[in-house]
Amino acid sequence: MSTPEAGASGYARSGEGPAIPDTARQALILSRYQLRDYLRSRRFVLMVAIVVFIGAILSLVLAKYNGAGLSSSSDAFYGTLWGGGVYVVIVFAGIIFGGDAIAGEFQNKTGYFLMGLPVKRTSVYAGKFIAATAASVVCVLLYLGILLGNGFYYLGAGAALSGALFESFAIAMLYLLALMGAVFLFSSLFKNSLYAVLVVAILFLFGFSIIDELLQGLVHIEPWFIIDYARQVIGYPFLTTLPPHTSTGMFGITTYNPTYAEGLAIMGGYFLLTAFGGLALFEREEFT
Repeated sequence: MSTPEAGASGYARSGEGPAIPDTARQALILSRYQLRDYLRSRRFVLMVAIVVFIGAILSLVLAKYNGAGLSSSSDAFYGTLWGGGVYVVIVFAGIIFGGDAIAGEFQNKTGYFLMGLPVKRTSVYAGKFIAATAASVVCVLLYLGILLGNGFYYLGAGAALSGALFESFAIAMLYLLALMGAVFLFSSLFKNSLYAVLVVAILFLFGFSIIDELLQGLVHIEPWFIIDYARQVIGYPFLTTLPPHTSTGMFGITTYNPTYAEGLAIMGGYFLLTAFGGLALFEREEFT
């Protein structure tokens, strides 16, 4: 019996039966259909509504206070509105698109029927990951477009296109990958979509921030292993002087700030460890 061989077209060919797409092509095909389902779903409409709502509030505040004193420079303008706002958009996008991406396969029994096809679990996991990330990027770009519209109005065409903004956007995309990897890891831990979404929502909206504060305030250690600690780096491109790595405040409490390299390393490490950790869990789970 001849063994399948992957040709240049991305299909594994054998002497019997039709050609079967290889793992990478299977993942791309699955991601395309999954992304189409996301874009047609109510969850996407909900996420767009959240972004528009946030953008509308910011626009109304800027209009009422004539730029809210931020129109003196693009760094002040985008550093205030983009740095914190994009984090909220990324967290909600991760919860909405990735929270039940894997858990739903067990709860809805869809994975049981999908595994009967010549499709690798790696392809299913990667396809869903790519689709959830792409849908989230669309929402982040929508938020970016709203801010750029305000930037053109209050800063003018010359200052609205800030290099620091696009540098911060690239860092935000790395943070999105890290967050999505963690979301998929938790989603792979549960076979119930509700539990997966609740755990992800609590951790990223409240949990990690509280743990970060407790570690610094009570234990006095740098929380470099908490993903929430690294998100400060998203706002660094807008600063003329980076914050000190450590500083002592009231009552002798030491506050830590990640360095540029440390923040990027934490994001990259989280992405690799959690994304592949979630895949390992998904590979071991049994569908019944």
